Amino acid sequence: MRKKINVFWFRRDLRLFDNHGLFKALSEEIPVLPLFIFDTEILKEFPDPYDRRVSFIYDQLLQINAVLKKSGSSILIKHGTPEHIFTQLSEKYEINTVFSNFDHEPSSISRDERVGDLLKKFGCEFQQFKDHVVYDKNEILNMSGNTYAVYTPFMRRWKEQLTDEHLQHFPSEKHLYNCINEQFDFLPLLETGYHKLPDEIPNFIFNEKLIKDYHLTRDFPGIRGTSEIGIHLRFGTISVRQAVKEAARLSEVWFNELIWREFFIQIMWNFPHVALGAFKKKYDLVEWRNNEDEFEQWCNGNTGFPIVDAGMRELVQTGKMHNRVRMITANFLTKLLLIDWQWGERFFAQHLLDFEYSSNNGNWQWAAGTGADAAPYFRIFNPKTQMEKFDPDLSYCKTWLSQAEIKSPEPVVDYAFARKRCLQVFGSLKTDI
Repeated sequence: MRKKINVFWFRRDLRLFDNHGLFKALSEEIPVLPLFIFDTEILKEFPDPYDRRVSFIYDQLLQINAVLKKSGSSILIKHGTPEHIFTQLSEKYEINTVFSNFDHEPSSISRDERVGDLLKKFGCEFQQFKDHVVYDKNEILNMSGNTYAVYTPFMRRWKEQLTDEHLQHFPSEKHLYNCINEQFDFLPLLETGYHKLPDEIPNFIFNEKLIKDYHLTRDFPGIRGTSEIGIHLRFGTISVRQAVKEAARLSEVWFNELIWREFFIQIMWNFPHVALGAFKKKYDLVEWRNNEDEFEQWCNGNTGFPIVDAGMRELVQTGKMHNRVRMITANFLTKLLLIDWQWGERFFAQHLLDFEYSSNNGNWQWAAGTGADAAPYFRIFNPKTQMEKFDPDLSYCKTWLSQAEIKSPEPVVDYAFARKRCLQVFGSLKTDI
């Protein structure tokens, strides 16, 4: 006779603490099987067979497993498609309900629809909960009942509606005794075709002084002036509710950055066309130059503009890039080289440790001037003055470039010429499509 269980399916919520869906699963009387699936459909999209993000996920699963072992259980790690894995599990167990937290990225929505249809055939429920955002897709609307397309009124409404209920703590960590007590072999990372990299990412710790000083330090890449919370929000190793509580207490500017993340998530939910083109559709008509040689120089950090090149080399070598430098490199690609923002969006998606579809899309469209509440097309950064202002002692550039590359660069384009060209190309768009 098959054992009756519920399943909690970890995805972008890799923690046992304050996990909404896990709490709901553990609150039932039926024992819970914790499950993570290395989805082969996702893994095949990774350009590098030794992707740092997979190592990060694996490290978090090791930590989860260590805690569960203290309760006499463990997490089951599988490698394959979710449909195949749930079919296998249904043969071994009588699965009553699969619990998970919502993931609103486009590919995840279609995946969950397929899994939900499959589970129905097995007579199994599929319940999902809000966990990686404070507000769901229709919870912040303007007076006309529509989604905000401008950040500032969205942010104000977001804060006006915030209550203690939105930041409720779900004490999943107190109910781990209800996890299934079978021991599973922990899937070796090598079995997925990936190996552990030496540059481990530390667990996130709320640094009160850093966050309080965030408004003073966040624009200077040569110092540690940002929280580096992105990857932890992306994979849910911390609770967004906990982050908001700390932000409200410590820093208005840092708080507003968390709301930018939710703004872009709501844009992607409610205007799905942004996944394939410009939010402002007239900018789909921009005559991008798309010079492949210049794009390659940008990718490799060989543009001859030190702040741009330092950023690109940091990205490729570490998977990280400072927030200010992200704006500079994106603005350079789209405005000065006139290369389609979607080329840059894809490149960042391949390399960023904290890659989150909606934020990456929203920030690239902001830089290109094509998106919701975007920087106007005539905002064109001068990389030289940006470097002088935000890396005055060249400490950041010196980390990634040789002295010759900083002192005697060979620019791929003349700034004044490229700026004038950009204004002409964007300014020629007269249509209001």
